[in-house]
Amino acid sequence: MISFYITVSIFILLVAYAGMDNVMRLFYYLDLQLRYLPLRIKLEFMRRKLKRQLDRDAEYFLQRHKDAENN
Repeated sequence: MISFYITVSIFILLVAYAGMDNVMRLFYYLDLQLRYLPLRIKLEFMRRKLKRQLDRDAEYFLQRHKDAENN
């Protein structure tokens, strides 16, 4: 029950300090950040997968180039 009172008091202090419009902007910003988080995680996995694939392809082409020079 104490955590509820602390949360309400923090919200009231935010409104008193910054005004209702700025507090709503803060909540919109937090909402957007939370929605963007899963996308950033997916992009990180895609980046790692692409890097691994490009490293394999680069190694393959370098090996083919060395073989072509030797022949």
